[in-house]
Amino acid sequence: MITNPQLRGDYTRAAPDYSVEQDWAAYTREDHALFRRLVERQSRLVARYACPEWFEAVSALDAGREIPKFDDINRGLARATGWRIVAVPGLIPDGPFFTHLANRRFPVTVWLRKPEEFDYIVEPDVFHDFFGHVPLLFDPVYADHLAEYGKGGLKAMRLDAITMLSRLYWYTIEFGLMKTADGVRAYGAGLLSSGGELAYCVDDPKPHRRPFELERILRTEYRIDRYQDSYFVIESFEQLMRDTAPDFTPIYARLKHLGPFLPDA
Repeated sequence: MITNPQLRGDYTRAAPDYSVEQDWAAYTREDHALFRRLVERQSRLVARYACPEWFEAVSALDAGREIPKFDDINRGLARATGWRIVAVPGLIPDGPFFTHLANRRFPVTVWLRKPEEFDYIVEPDVFHDFFGHVPLLFDPVYADHLAEYGKGGLKAMRLDAITMLSRLYWYTIEFGLMKTADGVRAYGAGLLSSGGELAYCVDDPKPHRRPFELERILRTEYRIDRYQDSYFVIESFEQLMRDTAPDFTPIYARLKHLGPFLPDA
């Protein structure tokens, strides 16, 4: 059981896999109003900066009026890709997290940020997890990739390679960019749910925007306390699936003898 006092969630009622009941009735009128404000703000930005696949996927949701009921979303998600979302109290350990992904379950935090955290929050809340991650679970190729990532995470734990594999998650699932007919657009959840970095990652000239290169990503460190210095750009989710399909075992073995790249290298 997680005992870190800095984590916001209530872990006392979590099951061994860290799942909890969503307890939708416990959300207040103010919670739903804040969630609506977050969706309204972010919807104006994603129209300009999100990848087309995200727009197609989000059409399957009706999440702008109130905090969604996870059971309602799961009915449509199961039909689309065989995934479901699982309520969790917050950040969970690697083992349960990868196990959920490998079994096509995505952990979604149940609590919502406070009004004074409208623009920035350290830990992922229900808005970040739902608005950023859940829509693309309706995309079959992306959904298959995420399940394979979960299986790869369990393998990386056995190979003492979590640090390297976490960089792949960071630079794709959380902060990934994609080439589109209209230019570079975002698909990473950390970008799609951000009020500031979403425009920055596409428009600002400062960050590096590099073509997707698996071994470079596995060696590139990242910072969690500022906008990214580097982004990696995929051509499509099919490319992401294809380029991460090889066995990582010999790659890990080779890269362990090489030093990491700084985020702004």
